[in-house]
Amino acid sequence: MATPASAGTTSAAAGDSKVVCTSQKPGLASELSHDIAGALNGRQGTWSLALYDRITKTTCELNANTHFDSASVVKVSVLGALLRQAEEAHRQLTPREVNLTTAMITKSDNDSTSALWHQIGAAGFQKFLALAHMRHTVPGPGGSWGLTRITAGDQLRLMQLLTAENEVLTPSSRSYALDLMNRVTPDQRWGVPAGSPASATVHVKNGWLPRTTGGWRVNSVGAFTGGAHDYGMAVLSTGNGTMDYGVVTVEGAARTIHRDLTGAA
Repeated sequence: MATPASAGTTSAAAGDSKVVCTSQKPGLASELSHDIAGALNGRQGTWSLALYDRITKTTCELNANTHFDSASVVKVSVLGALLRQAEEAHRQLTPREVNLTTAMITKSDNDSTSALWHQIGAAGFQKFLALAHMRHTVPGPGGSWGLTRITAGDQLRLMQLLTAENEVLTPSSRSYALDLMNRVTPDQRWGVPAGSPASATVHVKNGWLPRTTGGWRVNSVGAFTGGAHDYGMAVLSTGNGTMDYGVVTVEGAARTIHRDLTGAA
């Protein structure tokens, strides 16, 4: 998509990479790029970030096409694939599917996710990714949904899909998904909601996974709606020494973004 002529684009170094932001709000691209870089510089691990704000027509990217292990953030994609299959079959979710999807998103229940992953099937999941234009996402092998390879760019496309009219998911499907993401249990509401304005409705899904190589994977994706807010972000990481360390870094970047966007509104 072409950048609007009136938009400003600014970049700032974050380690060996760059945070690149574009905005139609004067000064916002520069503020966000430098503040996000400042929040991530000096933090261990490898980081990726993507952001959109429809109100100020702002986008930011950092390593947005770099692959990371999904951990549990893939559960939103699993939900999307199930909802799409139900739409194509012209049916509502069954009581069993309602129970499974509720546990999968609000409690991050793994058994529920595995059941839905197998029900949807590899072809069904891949079809949803294609429809959603999540072209860089690579499903995990066999039953290993948590090892799906994702990018911040694709995760951001998913947040955009859930928060605007489109031909992939109906308004009722999108409302169902957003409601579940709004009802995540309190102990799992860390990550991108940190510092979000009280007037925003928060929709979030997090993922965390320790592996023998590359340390902790700590990921957080979310959308913020209502109260004149309409934005979303995805922050992915690997190489964290502990889960808590990764959470602190995610939340540092998120607070910066919320503050800058709220000040720009």
